Amino acid sequence: MLTKKDFWTGLKEYFIITLGLLVYVMAWCIFLIPNNMVGGGVSGMGAIIQYATGFPISYTYFIVNIVLLAIALKILGKSFGAKTVFAVIVTTVLFRIIPEIIPDEFINQIAHENGKLTCALFGGALSGIGIAITFTQGGSSGGTDIIALIINKYRSISPGSIIVSLDILIMSSTMLIPSAGTFSTRLATVIYGFVTSAVFSYTLDLFLNGNKQCVQIMIFSHKYAEIADAITKEAHRGVTAIHSEGWYTHTESEIVTVIARKQESSQILKIVKKVDDTAFVSVNNVSGVFGKGFEQIKK
Repeated sequence: MLTKKDFWTGLKEYFIITLGLLVYVMAWCIFLIPNNMVGGGVSGMGAIIQYATGFPISYTYFIVNIVLLAIALKILGKSFGAKTVFAVIVTTVLFRIIPEIIPDEFINQIAHENGKLTCALFGGALSGIGIAITFTQGGSSGGTDIIALIINKYRSISPGSIIVSLDILIMSSTMLIPSAGTFSTRLATVIYGFVTSAVFSYTLDLFLNGNKQCVQIMIFSHKYAEIADAITKEAHRGVTAIHSEGWYTHTESEIVTVIARKQESSQILKIVKKVDDTAFVSVNNVSGVFGKGFEQIKK
């Protein structure tokens, strides 16, 4: 039975997914498409088809994703499928309405006048942020994102690396379309596309891995029991007490050890200070933390 809490949690997730997709589509409609630039994924494929034939990118995006969604529903689960269906529909609609509501003068000032390289950088960064926001809520904009998440489910390969490999194939196909301009024009388009894809991949991984960064906090205090209890109750993090002996004083005590997300460290430090403001604390960055409450080991 759906509880009130579950309802608001789901509503929040879908709102954040919509926000991420809006950022993604804005990147394409402001920086990339007006400059006849290409990118990766189904959006890049749709852009190439639109430049060559005039067939709208929104239609290509929708048709290709319908096929890929059938695969995602089976492998990634119904909850992912529901969010991705939602994301595909929202993205398709946004690709139709955003170009019509953004003034040409605004695009000229923020994109055309600043050159294609700037557009490639901003377009790649913004689209990467948009997809990363969507990924954090278990959704996807579809296309190669689905392929990346399927592979990432079984192998510890970053989504950004998978996507950029697929993007290279899609963008390179521009060289095979004579109507895309002269050979040098097509080559320049592909190079700018590679820049966009590289920035997209870097931004995506930076955003996602930033959320996964962890720290190991070691706390030395004679009030170790109070600190451990407070961290467990207030920060809801597991605590390990390691027996120790101060070599100078030969006083036995316990070292309180906690592994937590980096963003949780400030809360834990405040708890320590509240209990014992004379405590000695060591904070170290760690990576590859697996287990309950963290990442799961991929099969």
